[in-house]
Amino acid sequence: MNPDVTLRQLRYFVALADTSHYRKAAELVGVSQPSLSQQIVGLEAALGLELVERGKRGAILTPGGRDVLEQSRIILDHVESLRTSAHGAKEGISGTLRLGSTPTLGPYFLPQVMRRIHKEYPALKVLVRDAAPAILKEELLQGRHDFILTQLPFRSADVSVRRLFREPLMLAVARDHALAQKPEVQDADIGDLDVLSLSTAYTLHNQIALLCDELGAHLRSEYEGTSLDAIRHMVSLDMGVAFLPALYVKSEVGKSANDVTVLPFRNNRLTRSIGMVWRKQSPHGTTLERLTEIVKEVSQQHFAQQLRAE
Repeated sequence: MNPDVTLRQLRYFVALADTSHYRKAAELVGVSQPSLSQQIVGLEAALGLELVERGKRGAILTPGGRDVLEQSRIILDHVESLRTSAHGAKEGISGTLRLGSTPTLGPYFLPQVMRRIHKEYPALKVLVRDAAPAILKEELLQGRHDFILTQLPFRSADVSVRRLFREPLMLAVARDHALAQKPEVQDADIGDLDVLSLSTAYTLHNQIALLCDELGAHLRSEYEGTSLDAIRHMVSLDMGVAFLPALYVKSEVGKSANDVTVLPFRNNRLTRSIGMVWRKQSPHGTTLERLTEIVKEVSQQHFAQQLRAE
């Protein structure tokens, strides 16, 4: 008769999968490496299945291990939800949630959201991590985030998507660029221009690439920025023009050095769609629906001039 599977074994196994290294996993959960190894061996014995390939390259999951990892994350999510529900029945929404956010939005929008969440639900802790949308998607589906704030579309049958708002994209040019003195830029002004963009890890890249194809502009594939600040710096050197999100423009452009000129484009009708996404199987669905409403309210109360409702 096989021994029972324990929650400790599942937690240690998930930590090992996330780090791909026994020592790092042990440090993550706060135990010695031999203790962690013993628990992994115990889990394999309980399941009657080899979960990890052990070699010089670190810990690599077997095909069976990958299947067990997915189920382990679900079980641990439900256990956390059970704790949260028990505590919340007495004190309201509480516990810890992990939020992933695209760096092209989070720093300029989330502080107001976090302030509002803390005010309404002081017992709820939200841990925020920035990453490119392509990474956010992978980490959400792996269970490393409970929900993410990202540019849409988000294509997966395994998630729930709530549209939040649309954010205009504005054209940034060098201060001495020929377009800098125009009150507003039209489609015909963009043809044949060099356009700078973030890397393909960002959904914004794909949107700008399609726009360039539509208008006959040239997307500079030899230079893909790693941040909006890097793109803006290249624009200031007249290496090309760029489309920057409105919240970034409000927060950063002209703050320290007025190095670029930002112009409306298509009467601010060129926008990107922003949404909240979480796994359909998440045990935190009700809480996440409420947090979605808070995000919408913050966008309307604090950023009504920059954002448009969906």
